[in-house]
Amino acid sequence: QEKSSRLSAALFGEDCEISHDQVYELLKYAALGKRHNATQPSWCHIYHQSHLAGVVVIVLHEMSQLHFYKFYLQFKHLRKVFQHRFTLPPSSANFLANLYGEEANLNPQNTARGSTSTSSQCIPNSSDLQWDPIIQKYGGEKRGLTSYTLTLEELKKNDYPMKGSPGCEDYMYTECDQQRTDSSPLFGLDCEMCLTAKGNEVTHVSLVDAQGRCLLNELVKPESRIVNYRTRFSGITRKILLPVKTKLADIQTRLKKMLPHDAVLVGHSLNADLQALQMIHPSVIDTSLLFARNEGRRFKLKFLAKAVLGKEIQCEQKLGHDPAEDARASLELAQFFIEQGPAKVAELNLEMLLTTERLTEVSQNKSALQLQQNTIQRQLNEPPHLSKPRFLDSLQMTGQKPLLLGRQELDSSGLCQSNLSTSNKQILQRALRDVPLSTFSIIQFSLDPEYVAPHLLAGICEKVRIKLTDMLTIYAGPFDESFCLKSVKKEFGRCGPIRSLTVVTETYQPYVCIQYEVLEAAQLAVESLNGAEVAGVCVKVQRPVTGTMLDCDLLIKELELDIENEGVIYVAGLKKSLTETDLQEEFSQLKDLEALFLPRDLQSGKHRSCCFLKFQKSESAVDALEVINGWARKGSRLRSRKALAPGHLWRWIWQMDHSSGKQRGDILCEEKEQPSDSEQELRKKLKRLDQHIRKLYRSLQNNTLCIVLFPGVN
Repeated sequence: QEKSSRLSAALFGEDCEISHDQVYELLKYAALGKRHNATQPSWCHIYHQSHLAGVVVIVLHEMSQLHFYKFYLQFKHLRKVFQHRFTLPPSSANFLANLYGEEANLNPQNTARGSTSTSSQCIPNSSDLQWDPIIQKYGGEKRGLTSYTLTLEELKKNDYPMKGSPGCEDYMYTECDQQRTDSSPLFGLDCEMCLTAKGNEVTHVSLVDAQGRCLLNELVKPESRIVNYRTRFSGITRKILLPVKTKLADIQTRLKKMLPHDAVLVGHSLNADLQALQMIHPSVIDTSLLFARNEGRRFKLKFLAKAVLGKEIQCEQKLGHDPAEDARASLELAQFFIEQGPAKVAELNLEMLLTTERLTEVSQNKSALQLQQNTIQRQLNEPPHLSKPRFLDSLQMTGQKPLLLGRQELDSSGLCQSNLSTSNKQILQRALRDVPLSTFSIIQFSLDPEYVAPHLLAGICEKVRIKLTDMLTIYAGPFDESFCLKSVKKEFGRCGPIRSLTVVTETYQPYVCIQYEVLEAAQLAVESLNGAEVAGVCVKVQRPVTGTMLDCDLLIKELELDIENEGVIYVAGLKKSLTETDLQEEFSQLKDLEALFLPRDLQSGKHRSCCFLKFQKSESAVDALEVINGWARKGSRLRSRKALAPGHLWRWIWQMDHSSGKQRGDILCEEKEQPSDSEQELRKKLKRLDQHIRKLYRSLQNNTLCIVLFPGVN
C-alpha cells in the first residue's frame, strides 16, 4: 500500500508565529526533498516527502490576517479545510522575492572572471558570453531585423492573435502581407487599458514611426461600462474619457490605413496590445522576448529603457504610463539591438545590472548597505550563470517546471510579466488546466487597487477592533444599589482574565460592564452566569446590542467549528501561582492530552488565570470537558468550554487592542458606521476568492501540499 505524505506541525498557542525563512524552508524541502541539500524544516515535519504529488502556493496579494478575520464568515472553505494556521511577522524585504528564494542569487558557489559593479561596467570575457541567453538564442553575429521577428510558433506560444485562432474570428486583419526585408519599416505600438464589464478594453493608443515621431495618440471610449479605470497604470480617469467619442472600430480602421504592407510592429509584450485592439498583424518584434533571459523570465520595459537607453520612463511622479513614451522606448530598444548586434547587448550584462539595481533598492540601512557592498564585491569575479542556483533553478535542474500564474507584476523576482488585464477567474481557469501538469505552482490572486487602498483598510481595521471589543464585553445586572463589586468581580473572574470592570449608573438599577481578555471568557460568562445568582440577585448576562453584534451567535458557532480549534478546550479559574509543570501534572489524568498553552500578558510576561488544552482526538477533548465541568459541580474553581480563538488570533487581538490609542470605553461609545459600498463589494469579492480556492483545492491530486498566504502590504 502506498504511503501518504502528511505534515506535522507541533506549534501551539503563542508559538504559532513563523518567519518567512521558515516558510521557504518548508517549501524547499517539500519540493526538493534531500536533493540540493534540502533538509527537514526545523519547525515542522513532512512525512514521506518522496510521495508528495506536488506543492501549490496560493498568494492572496496585499491581503492580510485583517481580511481573514473581518470577512471570516466569507472564507467558508479556507477556515474549514486547512489544518494549520500561522502568523507571519511583517517583512522589510519583498515577500514574494523571499518566497522564490531570490536571495539565493546573492550566494554564489563558484568563481570566474567578469560582471559589473555599481559605478563601472566590466565586459565579460568571450567564454562567459557563450552562456548568455541572448547569445544562445541569436548567436554573436549582427543580423537584419527579419531575424528578430517572431516565428509562427513563437506567435502561437506567446498568445498572439492569429488567423484561425479561437476567439479571433471577429478580429481585424491589417492585411500587411508583403514579404518583409531588413529594410522594412518599424513602428512602435503601445496601448493602455481599463477594466470594463466585458473585460480588458483599450482606452489609449499610440503609434510611433522609426524616427520616433508620434503618428497616432488617441483616447478611446470603450463599448462597455468601466468597472476599474486602473488610473495608476493607464493614466485614465472618468473626467478624461467623458468628452471622448472615438471608438475601437475607428482606431482599427485608422491603424489599418496607416501601416504599409510590409510594416513590422514593435512593442513590449505586444500580444496584450493586439488582443485588446482586436487586431491581427503577422510581423512583430517583441522586446520582452528579444532581450532574452533564462527560464522564460522577462525584463520589464522600465528597466530596459534605463539600462540600455539610459532613459527614465514610467516615472512615479506621472499619472499612469504614457503609451507614446512606452512605444518609443520599445522601438528604440529594437533599433539598438539590430544596430549593435547580440554580442554588444550581451556585454551590457543586464542580469548583473538588474541584481545591482535590486540591491540598491533594498539598501535602506547600514546593514543592508554592507550586504550590497559585500555581494557586489563577490560578484565582481563571478558571472551570473555560474552563481548558486535559486530555489526555482534547482527545481528545473531536477526536471520540474515551476508554474507561476498571477495578475500583478512580481517586481522583485523578475519571474513574471505584468498582465493587469488578467482576471482572477482567468487565473483560476489556467490553474485548473496547468497545476496538475506541474509539481510546484505559485498562483497569485489579487484585488483591484481600490480594495486595498489605505483609507479602506484603516476603516476595516477599526471596525474589526470595535467588533472584537464588543465580543469581549458583557453586561450583567441589575444589581441592588448596595451590591458588593468585589464579589461580582470574583464570580465573573472565574470565567477568565478581566481587563476592566465598570459600573453602569445610567440605568434605573446598576449594571456592570466587564471586558475580558479572551473571547472564551466572555462566552463562558454568557453561558454559565446568565440567570445565575451573583451578589445576592439573579442577573441577566448579555453582550452589547449593536449592529456589529447581530451575527455574533453565528460567528461564535463557526469559530467553534473552525478546524484550528478541533480538539482544543479552554480552561479558566486557574491560580496564577501555578506553573506550566504544575498544570501538566494536574491535567495528566486527561486522556490523549497533547499540548498545553498558558497565555501570558505580552507586556508583563505574567501568566493568565486560564489555559488551552489540545488533545490528539476531538472525542478526547469532549470527554475532558465533561471531566473538568464535573469537577466544577463538586466545588472546583475550574470552568471549561470549547476553544474559540487559536493562539495566533489571541495574540493578534491583544496587539490590535494595544495598538489603538483609544480607551475601550471610548470605542464602545462610538457610533457604528454602516458598511461602505466598497466594503460591501469587497465582501462579495472575497467570498468569490474563497470559492476560487475551493475549486482549485478540489482539483488537486491526493498528497499535495497546499499553502495559502496572506502576505499583507508591509
